[in-house]
Amino acid sequence: MSGFDTVIVVDWASGKSSGPSPRKDAIWIGVASARKLEPPLYFCSRIAAEAWLQERLTGEVARGHRVLASFDFPFAYPRGFTAKVTGQDDPFALWAWLAARITDTQAGENNRFDVAADINRGFGGNGPFWGNPLKREIAGLARTKADYDLYGLPEKRTFEEGISGLFTCWQLVGAGAVGAQVLMGLPMLHRLRVHFGSAISTWPLETVDTPIVLAEIWPSLIGPAVKEAEGRGEIRDAAQVRLLAKALASMPAGELAGMMDIPHTPEGAILGVGHEERLCVGATAFDAPVLADDCFALPAGVAWTPVDEALAMLRARLKPIASVRDCGVGDAAALILAQDVRAPRSNPPEPNTAVDGYGFAFASLGAPPHELPLLAGRAAAGVPFKGAVPAGCALRVLTGAALPSGVDTVVLEEDVNTDGARIAFNGPVKALGNTRKAGEDVAAGDTVLKAGRKITPADAALLGAVGLRDLPVFARLRVGVLSTGDELVEAGAQAKAGQIFDANRPMLLAQLAQWGFEAVDLGRAPDDRAVLRRMLDQGVQACDAILTSGGASAGDEDHMSALLADSGSLALWRIALKPGRPLALGLWHGTPIFGLPGNPVAALVCTLIFARPALNLLSGAGWSEPQGFMVPAAFEKRKKPGRREFLRARIREGRVETFKSEGSGRISGLSWAEGLVELPDGAAEVKQGTLVRYIPFTSF
Repeated sequence: MSGFDTVIVVDWASGKSSGPSPRKDAIWIGVASARKLEPPLYFCSRIAAEAWLQERLTGEVARGHRVLASFDFPFAYPRGFTAKVTGQDDPFALWAWLAARITDTQAGENNRFDVAADINRGFGGNGPFWGNPLKREIAGLARTKADYDLYGLPEKRTFEEGISGLFTCWQLVGAGAVGAQVLMGLPMLHRLRVHFGSAISTWPLETVDTPIVLAEIWPSLIGPAVKEAEGRGEIRDAAQVRLLAKALASMPAGELAGMMDIPHTPEGAILGVGHEERLCVGATAFDAPVLADDCFALPAGVAWTPVDEALAMLRARLKPIASVRDCGVGDAAALILAQDVRAPRSNPPEPNTAVDGYGFAFASLGAPPHELPLLAGRAAAGVPFKGAVPAGCALRVLTGAALPSGVDTVVLEEDVNTDGARIAFNGPVKALGNTRKAGEDVAAGDTVLKAGRKITPADAALLGAVGLRDLPVFARLRVGVLSTGDELVEAGAQAKAGQIFDANRPMLLAQLAQWGFEAVDLGRAPDDRAVLRRMLDQGVQACDAILTSGGASAGDEDHMSALLADSGSLALWRIALKPGRPLALGLWHGTPIFGLPGNPVAALVCTLIFARPALNLLSGAGWSEPQGFMVPAAFEKRKKPGRREFLRARIREGRVETFKSEGSGRISGLSWAEGLVELPDGAAEVKQGTLVRYIPFTSF
């Protein structure tokens, strides 16, 4: 591996937001690692792209990863410019200077031309920037290169002089308007530096020994590989970031370190210059391995897989994939805790009283009955008593008040007589009675909650009580749902002969939402392999995992399993299970795909038994197993050995009854049922009253 756990390549843009449909000359981001090549991401605005970068980098650092984040615009200007503008020859000073002046909106409206014109006026009014937008006439900004003046500045940076094809950073409009990218990109880099502080460094402007390293790249270094990808119909910008991320991630650590071993220079440098051939080889030859050592692979020729074996394989091979971010305690309900959290403060922080009453030192009591002089004043919650209570004296205390010095025991107000100057009470008194110790609930430094916990409202109370404001949590897992098949139509549409309404997608979307995942509707794909391929390509850009239904077996129209087979990642698990034998598992550009049977009953059972614990693990919550309990049967059944069976069931009057039909096409049985009866792999004979295992749907 390259010495970095993750490589990010960014193709930046300077214009207005580009709309929802992916296109060229927009913002694209490629991500690769030793284990995974992610599909290129498209962003229609700089604000969205910057937010994604900040969140992704935060998550990578939280996992202990080292990241190379590279960008396709110059990090510095030719010598002399920065000192003229800021008064110091420090590229980072210019980053901060521009960040204070450049404005941007979600729609992409920005003031880059005005800032460039202001800089030009500081030089003399006719340069060094050129490129006046056609719809505006900005004083001090020449419309074409023929009309501008460099005022003694170089056209290019020193190291660029021998490189053909590079555009000048002074150009703001037209093809190759790198100057506009720089003006809109450097403020973003400045904000990343401010946000990550000592965790980030910039090559080759400073020593790069941090978790995050920023570097300047030039996608044209792998031009031949990009051109080949374009010939296959891929958008140029998407191909550039994908292939360059592959190339950099594939390089051995020593080789990339040698490539980066150059002296510090205030003019910056382009990573990979002089190594074009090596990068092209990496771009075309490197294939990211699949998730967790080919997590879905089965041995060749394997027959039926028992349910417990299949579950054990999923549990052993899958790993959390959701990103990590900080979240306020009040907004963290239903999110998954990414790390153990410890209490910064004890609860309660001080010894306090549990009742309204009177406090004193237990050791000062004699034999009952007791009579103690009453001090003036009182201790109340949030209003402590100033001073100490002498031995043999008492003080009025209210519930929740910090115990004053000299008080270790409290007697209830109802058990005391007082004339305002004294208190009197009788009977035995327990030392430390009606008081709470400091930290008796939670002590400072104690682990409050462990990683993998789904945060509840009660947890929010506990976390708030010990003073925790923010938590490291996993971002909500995004799970897509895609139906396949020409026979399907949307509910409400006109169904033709031989067509049925799509029941799986609404069922699975509702189930995922109920479990707390972000359910993403990916629509319905016809029995057309090219269309399905395109929908999967789009789906993995928006999702961390995908559930598909239909096309998961090995027939002529089972295009889902065929596509996964073409990708080299198909594992067609024939589960010894009724209902739901075929389960097509695979990876599409590194994203886990769960190919469920098309039958709704089988699709739901496979989702509950297999997808639920797997998605839980991917989300960071850890492996989950449903809680079942033994209930007398209100039905009779005989089963042969060889398959585990799940029957739609519900409990009535303390006994479990099953749906009238075991037919997988009886969707009404899913609505009728409130859980499943699980019958073992071996032979079984169930009679009235036989204890059987019942698993409520809520237990999943």
